[in-house]
Amino acid sequence: MTNTFEALALDTRILQALAEEGYTTPTPIQAQAIPTVLEGRDLLGIAQTGTGKTAAFGLPILHRLVQQGGRPPRGGCRVLVLSPTRELASQIADSMKAYGRHLGLTTAVIFGGVGFGAQRTAMARGVDILVATPGRLQDLLDQRVARLDHVSTLVLDEADQMLDKGFLPAIRRLLKSIPAERQTLFFSATMPAEINRLAAEMLKDPVRVAVAPVATTAEKVAQRVIHVPASGKRRVLAEILKGDGIGRTLVFSRTKHGADRIVKQLDQDGISANAIHGNKAQNARERALAAFRDGSAPVLVATDIAARGIDVDAVTHVIQFDLPEVPETYVHRIGRTARAGASGEAVALCSHEDRDKLRAIEKLIRQTIPSEQRPGATPEEAAAQREAPRPPRQAQPSRGGQKKPQRQPQHRPAGHGVPTEAKRAPGGEQPRRRDRSWREADFRDGSAAPAFLRSGR
Repeated sequence: MTNTFEALALDTRILQALAEEGYTTPTPIQAQAIPTVLEGRDLLGIAQTGTGKTAAFGLPILHRLVQQGGRPPRGGCRVLVLSPTRELASQIADSMKAYGRHLGLTTAVIFGGVGFGAQRTAMARGVDILVATPGRLQDLLDQRVARLDHVSTLVLDEADQMLDKGFLPAIRRLLKSIPAERQTLFFSATMPAEINRLAAEMLKDPVRVAVAPVATTAEKVAQRVIHVPASGKRRVLAEILKGDGIGRTLVFSRTKHGADRIVKQLDQDGISANAIHGNKAQNARERALAAFRDGSAPVLVATDIAARGIDVDAVTHVIQFDLPEVPETYVHRIGRTARAGASGEAVALCSHEDRDKLRAIEKLIRQTIPSEQRPGATPEEAAAQREAPRPPRQAQPSRGGQKKPQRQPQHRPAGHGVPTEAKRAPGGEQPRRRDRSWREADFRDGSAAPAFLRSGR
């Protein structure tokens, strides 16, 4: 395995950009993947987050684009990179621009939660490299302002998170618009059965590269579990964040509303924090990340949209206020610390209700996490966190002061009833039920669902 980027025979202009970025030695995933991609082979890459996957596919893609020459088609792209989140898509695009700064290639990023105008303009001109989230890209295809018939290389990054966010139907639909004769690069941190099936559909005679066992945690992350009643989690979290050695800290919440509640509670405890989740507008997300990076708000409370794709240096602690429903998510969360050879600490707050989740995590990572016991909340804290009971609803008296008698069910002859499905909301529209299964997808983060979902196809 090579120890230098020069030995990988990359274009000298790419090597110049790498030197300017301070990169000297390829990571294991880069050293193994780059030669394969340069040969034009399909690749199945299995690696933890933070191992350098973007450069592993980005550097050889840039090299091949320069060698091939040519121009991107109007409305289309030559390389398509699919990403599960806005943040990861933006970071991939930024990295591609940095690595290819001396090559004269064009890169665009497309995701939901923002207006269509700039994205339509970028696609009209055509780009060499397009980084996109599946929902917004499908929107542009449905609007006939984008085309994928000239894609020569397709990259699917963080495939298992794509599955978790419900993107599998959108990906399969996008594949119908992409030429079958292409190079496909498939990256995932874990390989559940569904991801194995998707890889089998997309890849042709792939080279498999695995740089770490599936679902293993980073070696330099010191893990511990604090067993505490749910009512005491707030106090323990504040104690940890006020302790010695705490730098940038990611706190994970299971829900969006929970993340906002934690931020409010930390503010009451004198700790500056911001929240980032799917209900936040893009500019609010960017402000939160900027404050996290510059240290003005060194605590970021996030749902799992931030579990992968937020590459911030010197995150010293990851605290899991809520343990995840999916054990693999635990690995992705703690991968936000101990990056680039640094060390870090991961703390999980585990209530009695979380015990089954903890056992599933320890079974997955094949180790027992060191634990300690903490008492619950004080009586005052517990009382403050409990909601006041709602008074029973009183029957409304009639105008005459007497209670209205309950209406008896009417027995109507057949043919006079109104079928449930025929009842319409005011304005003549059918009442709609919310589709909760797509709530974490990029088009639920403030933008409309893709047309193929809106039309019921």
